[in-house]
Amino acid sequence: MYLSSFQPVKVLKGTFRTGRNAALPRKILVILQFTVSLVLIIGTIIVFRQVQFARTRPVGYTREGLISMELNVPDIHQHFDAVRRELIGSGAIIEMSEAGAPATTVWQTNGDLNWKGKDPGLAVDMPNTTVSPEYGKTVGWQFKAGRDFSMDYASDSSAFVINEAAVRFMGLKDPVGEVIQWGNHSFTIIGVIKDMIMESPYQPVRPSLFHVSREILGVFLLRINLAVSPQTALTKIETVLKKYSPEQPFEYQFVDVEYAKKFGTEVRVGKLTSFFAILAIFICCLGLFGMASFMAERRTKEIGVRKVLGASVLNLWVMLSRDFLMLVFIALLIAVPMAYYFMRSWLQNYQYRSEISWWIFAVAGIGILVITLVTVSFQSIRAALANPVKSLKAE
Repeated sequence: MYLSSFQPVKVLKGTFRTGRNAALPRKILVILQFTVSLVLIIGTIIVFRQVQFARTRPVGYTREGLISMELNVPDIHQHFDAVRRELIGSGAIIEMSEAGAPATTVWQTNGDLNWKGKDPGLAVDMPNTTVSPEYGKTVGWQFKAGRDFSMDYASDSSAFVINEAAVRFMGLKDPVGEVIQWGNHSFTIIGVIKDMIMESPYQPVRPSLFHVSREILGVFLLRINLAVSPQTALTKIETVLKKYSPEQPFEYQFVDVEYAKKFGTEVRVGKLTSFFAILAIFICCLGLFGMASFMAERRTKEIGVRKVLGASVLNLWVMLSRDFLMLVFIALLIAVPMAYYFMRSWLQNYQYRSEISWWIFAVAGIGILVITLVTVSFQSIRAALANPVKSLKAE
């Protein structure tokens, strides 16, 4: 549209002259392209930092070698002890337990809970996971106080293990031994564990309770023996399970893989942003290369005169590159606050989030400056090295 606005007669006769503002559309376009590129680069860095920030967060248990199986056939529960003994004896697993939910999700919450000093107006909705006594050893949870469930204590059927978030939520100074009223039943706190991330890694861990039961719980958790290959261990597990329950399908999930899926959306956003950032930079480089070629050609005689008068290649390179660096600097002034605003708003969606550090903008700015210099320098140095005699003769 811009090119079609020129009058062909004037252009063909050579009477068309570019004024002071003729380069303005080109400069605006370059600034726009660099602004978009910088915003995308900054956004990519922040997205991947947020994912890495959540990935390195302590999860409160050991994911590696832990598998989860949902029970579709109730009768397998009747053979739990036999299956566990045989699998441990075969060397396929280290420990095994039942649970009311997988280690990476919550299936049940309760609000009918009371304890000493509770505010009557406090709303309660706490995850409450039923487990077998072997659960703690299977998942490898970490104790801050008290002890784990044990089959040696019959009283553990009326006991709770709670997490640190529950201690803070209930305001308990010395939680071990405190009593929690759940409906018409009293449960004694026997242990406090570090917060286990069972839900979103981007959100604070909710106050959670764990209690034991020998009823059908719906999920098997197995800790594979890492001394044997996973394939060997899985083959042994399948053989034993089929022996006691042929109808039970051998379907399992590795807990670390299931946990990694929690980052899927953010990883996809990061990859898409990276792709468009690379595409935007490529388009910028094409535009810069074209503009640098155009400017070098327009200033051929000027460059020749300056060389004759003693200008060095470095002086000419600085002269030709200076205008482009100014455009990048203007784009940086626009892109930094824009990127900060958008990415800060995006991070507000996560309660557990990384901070936006100043070095992110510095890296993006320096990266764009380097790309600009590399792109422009080819034409600038080529023009500076040209024979001034030929430059002065050029029309």
